[in-house]
Amino acid sequence: MLPLCLAVIPWGILCGSLAVQNGFTALETQAMSLLVFAGSAQLVAIELMAGNTPLLTILFTTFIISSRHFLYGLAVRHKVIDQPLRWRLPVSFVLTDELFAFSHHRKAYRTKTRLTYALSAGFSFYIAWNLWTFIGIVAGSLLPDLTTLGLDFAIAATFIALVIPGIKNLATLATVVTAGIVASVLKSQGFELWLVVAALSAMTVGYIISRVISRINSQIHIKQAPKS
Repeated sequence: MLPLCLAVIPWGILCGSLAVQNGFTALETQAMSLLVFAGSAQLVAIELMAGNTPLLTILFTTFIISSRHFLYGLAVRHKVIDQPLRWRLPVSFVLTDELFAFSHHRKAYRTKTRLTYALSAGFSFYIAWNLWTFIGIVAGSLLPDLTTLGLDFAIAATFIALVIPGIKNLATLATVVTAGIVASVLKSQGFELWLVVAALSAMTVGYIISRVISRINSQIHIKQAPKS
């Protein structure tokens, strides 16, 4: 997790400085990172709140942005379902994009040692995020507008670093390419639900291709099987 903790330095600084420069107090800004702990949702919520956006719009938008965590929870559910609630609750709190990217090992979360390892990794990221937010608060109070420095590219760079190593087959590649194309087209057209549509489209394409490949492999296996 250490490289990822360092990779979100610009992201955290941007979040802290953006909030301060949009009228949030230092306490409110830090409390958001302590309680919400969701970088992309925080950045969007800050801009919406600063623009006096209606509460329902803010709630709906952040709900959509954070809905991917529901999928994360489903993906690791079978690994932690047998663990007591005192383990499952903190795991759910620190199950960020970064920790989820490292949760695919078949033995992840299975034992207390592995649970402790996962929580240590997750909370190290939590501490780092709040530290970078604090630095952003200080920087936002002392320096000019930091949003012009392009720090928001750290968001894209972090997700690219998480996604690329996971492309190990055609179905995953198709999922990533579809998500990128659909998101780019819809975003450029000003479509508000571009993120949701892009995610659903990508998952659909990936699922279809994985099923087709699985069927082809099954047919090849049947043809190659020795006849009795």
